[in-house]
Amino acid sequence: MKFQAIELPGVKFTGPKILLLALASLFFIAIPLYLNYSSTSPLLPSPQSDITSSGLIGIEPKGENNTSTTTLKSIEPKGKVCDIFRGNWVPYPNGTYYTNTSCNLIIDQQNCMKFGRSDTEFLKWRWKPDDCELPFFDAVQFLEIVRGKSLAFVGDSVGRNQMHSLLCLLNSVAYPEDISHHYYSYTSYNFKRYLYKDYNFTVGTLWSPFLVKAKEADPKIYSNSKDLMNLYLDEADEAWATEVENFDYVIVSGGHWFFRPVIYYENGEIVGCSRCQHDNITDLTVFYGHKKAFRTFFRTLEELENYKGVTFLRTFSPAHFENLSWKEGGQCPRTRPYGKEEKKLDGFILEMKLNQVGVLREAEKKAIRKEKKKKKNKKRLELRVLDLTEAMLLRPDGHPNFYGYSPTRNMSIADCVHWCLPGPIDTWNEFLLYVLKTPQITHLHLHGKAIE
Repeated sequence: MKFQAIELPGVKFTGPKILLLALASLFFIAIPLYLNYSSTSPLLPSPQSDITSSGLIGIEPKGENNTSTTTLKSIEPKGKVCDIFRGNWVPYPNGTYYTNTSCNLIIDQQNCMKFGRSDTEFLKWRWKPDDCELPFFDAVQFLEIVRGKSLAFVGDSVGRNQMHSLLCLLNSVAYPEDISHHYYSYTSYNFKRYLYKDYNFTVGTLWSPFLVKAKEADPKIYSNSKDLMNLYLDEADEAWATEVENFDYVIVSGGHWFFRPVIYYENGEIVGCSRCQHDNITDLTVFYGHKKAFRTFFRTLEELENYKGVTFLRTFSPAHFENLSWKEGGQCPRTRPYGKEEKKLDGFILEMKLNQVGVLREAEKKAIRKEKKKKKNKKRLELRVLDLTEAMLLRPDGHPNFYGYSPTRNMSIADCVHWCLPGPIDTWNEFLLYVLKTPQITHLHLHGKAIE
């Protein structure tokens, strides 16, 4: 069939040319409609309600104009980058990205619905930055950004908690293969590797709750939260230090383990302790060890010749024990977030966060000085921030409390440290995707503008 050339506007169309023009118009209308339809991430649930046995409701999130959330862009004030980490939680009744039945990658410790949590109010809130909109998580976009790369969560089990959130957010787009057995000769939740074959993307955990070398003070006693530990503050933990060069992205976090009784060592000698109750050892507080450990972490990264990854500092995630402390009967029964006016960032939580951010600034300044010296064959340490402390301080409702199972935990003790899945911890990975796309936001935090 021979097609006639399409004539320019203002020229008279007759006969077959009218038909051809009509077909062309349909073509150019249909293609954008198709692209708009297909741009909706397969991750997001169907627009129809999906009421599961857990009581969760999955509805495709919609924007203000009833548009698919995956097409939403961050609304930033002209001339500056929006600080997504300053805001408030607002009601959002439209459901979650996944449910505990649609994602089978949730471990029992965070599977709150499986173990009897009946209220779903804690799932109906969304983080709203003060000056912009936080884009919804787009699994396809995330996987394209990390195609051919690898991501490690370095730290304690709360970091692992974020990894499982990420696995579930990606679940409807791609299912990972557990390749942990290629790296480890034993089975452990603490050391895992998953591979997304279609994207050649690997994600895993490098469990290191103190980031530095640690040993039980009495090796004959199995360590628990009340046993004394020796921390070697100037020696990096080999669990991560020998592996980290293999990763393109590293998210480091830590804090809660430092509240146990510890003795601090530097240069092989005791320099003090925290909560050790030894009269002949100076109490240097939790914050001393916490800061020193993060300094050792960043110094070690700087000294590793082959580490060329992007490092994200995930700031301290608050616990929410009420009435009593952990292991003394404290629990977290709330079902709604705090408002900004109800809860202020202060005390030891603020101190833990400032420790981390302060050490990150030190590392950034050191990296800049080294870059000026133009050290050959060494890429400048690239640092970014996931500053979620303020947002999570307002979410006492998001913890498992008694609705989670762990074979190593006394089930009569509430878990007010980790986070339910699905739950507010999914916001951490919305932050992560935003920072991957918008590295400029890091400067708000490295230079102090966002925390003063």
